Amino acid sequence: MKPIELHIPALTDPKNQPKWLRHLRTVNRHRMLVCRHCFRLGLYKQGLMHDLSKYSPVEFMVGAKYYQGFQSPNNAERMDRGYSSAWLHHKGRNKHHLEYWIDYSLGEESPLAGMKMPIHYVAEMFCDRVAASKTYLGNKYTDQSPLAYYEKSKTHYLMHPETRALLEQMLTMLAEQGEEATFNYIRYHILKK
Repeated sequence: MKPIELHIPALTDPKNQPKWLRHLRTVNRHRMLVCRHCFRLGLYKQGLMHDLSKYSPVEFMVGAKYYQGFQSPNNAERMDRGYSSAWLHHKGRNKHHLEYWIDYSLGEESPLAGMKMPIHYVAEMFCDRVAASKTYLGNKYTDQSPLAYYEKSKTHYLMHPETRALLEQMLTMLAEQGEEATFNYIRYHILKK
């Protein structure tokens, strides 16, 4: 009797993996990169704790459903539903996002304003942006990529002027001087203040 042959696609080929697994791999890769970057800055706890909410059902299920591989699934959910439930959950639990720090303004100029972020969260935000660029751009990543992405969206960010200046300083330094110089400067000059 001839044995039955089953064709099982290799799981090493990403196209053959279910979306939830591809999303999990993307989240894990991103977290690993942020962890490495935070460790370079001496931010060990932040590196280990970074984005743990992405494993919660409200964020993970949406990420798996809307996974695309080249951008955040939150964008696809936003286009489909008009808002992103995963993002609303995520930004309220992760202090490295500028949106966590938006509050009612005490001034007359605007009802909402960005509050000044603690420096170690600005540093983690920098690490997050670098890691996200590396994750989504892959081999196309350059040290200019995080700054270029920031520049495309910065006009709608509600950020405290000092937080904005610090993040821009870090991203610009990365674009002009590279990782080694930038990470050393952040660790030994910015975070030591």
